[in-house]
Amino acid sequence: MRNKILGDQGESYAAQYLLRKGYRILTRNYRTKVGEIDIIADDHGTLVFIEVKTRSSLRYGTPAEAVHYRKQQKIIQTAYWYLRMNHMENSFCRFDILEIYAAGSDWSVYHIKNAFEA
Repeated sequence: MRNKILGDQGESYAAQYLLRKGYRILTRNYRTKVGEIDIIADDHGTLVFIEVKTRSSLRYGTPAEAVHYRKQQKIIQTAYWYLRMNHMENSFCRFDILEIYAAGSDWSVYHIKNAFEA
């Protein structure tokens, strides 16, 4: 339960970070039978599919290391579904990872743009 709460807080922190950077958030927690995308946003005309990973320590590696090949494939398939359902197949897209580090009351973000490709 603690990890779920930390993850939810991390996603909220990530959304606020993106808004401050000028992104327009289109949806959060987009789910299909294939998978989930944490945040889908518009970055000045580029559709961005964002995976948010929050950690309070590096005991199990960096947050981005948890976005392994199989997870990437699920995100890509979910993104294809989103594009088809919204008739956006010709959109410019990219896949980002937001690493959220939570150390007590100090939170920080490391934004990895174009973290992987379809």
